Amino acid sequence: MIRRCERAKRAPSRMLTNRYPGGGTGHTRLLGSPITTCYFVVCGKGRGGVYNTRWISPCGRTVDLTHHFLIAMPSMVDTNFAKSLTYICEHNDQGALGVVVNRPIDMTLKTLLEQIDIPLRDESRSRLPVYFGGPVQVDRGFVLHRPPGEWESTLSINAQIGLTTSRDILQAVAEGRGPQQILVSLGYAGWAPGQLEQELSQNAWLTVHADADVIFELPAEHRLSAAMSLLGVDLAHLSDDVGHA
Repeated sequence: MIRRCERAKRAPSRMLTNRYPGGGTGHTRLLGSPITTCYFVVCGKGRGGVYNTRWISPCGRTVDLTHHFLIAMPSMVDTNFAKSLTYICEHNDQGALGVVVNRPIDMTLKTLLEQIDIPLRDESRSRLPVYFGGPVQVDRGFVLHRPPGEWESTLSINAQIGLTTSRDILQAVAEGRGPQQILVSLGYAGWAPGQLEQELSQNAWLTVHADADVIFELPAEHRLSAAMSLLGVDLAHLSDDVGHA
C-alpha cells in the first residue's frame, strides 16, 4: 500500500481493509472471480410521484456492478459523493469497492512522489493531478491504470483496466515506465455487503456500464456529463427520477 507521508510498508497482496462510514470493518479480496449475474430493475411511482426501484436477481445471485459508473443523483447529501462519478472496480457478495474519478485535489503527482521519497525522472507526468478517490483510507494511494500490467498488488478489473495499491507502479511511472494511462487517487469508496444495493433502491445513484475512455481520455470536469451521455440523459435535466442501464 502507498502511504502519502511516510515510506510504505508492504501489505498483504490482494486484500483491502474497508472501514465503512457507518462503522465497522470488513475485507475486500482484490483478486476474486467476478460473480456472473442476471437481474432486472422494476420501477414504479410511489408516494408523491417519486420512482421506486427494486433490484431483483432471478437466479438468486448477487448483482455485479463491476466496471460500471455510479452517478450521484441530485438528492445526494453526502458531501463525499455529491456530484461525483465513481468507477466500481469490484462488486461481489463481500461488498463493493470503487474510486471517485472526477474529484482532483490540490496536489500533483510530483508532490505526492516527493512525500513518499520516490525520485521523479519523467517530468512529463509531474503535473498530473491526484484525486480524492473516496472517504476510506485517505492516507493511502490507489492507482487506476490502463493497461493492467503486472505489479505486486493489482486487481485486474478486466482486460483493459487495473487497480494497483503497491509502490512499484509509482516507481515505474516516476522512471518513465509503467502504464500508458493512470489516475492516482488518495482513498477509495467501500460498501459493506448489500449496502450499495440498498443505496440504489433509495435512488441515490444512477448506474451505467463504464467506458474507460471517459476516465482516461477526458478532463475531470467533463467525465460526469460524459457518463450521463452514455445513458442518453442530459446532466442539466437530471431529476431525482431514477434509471439504470
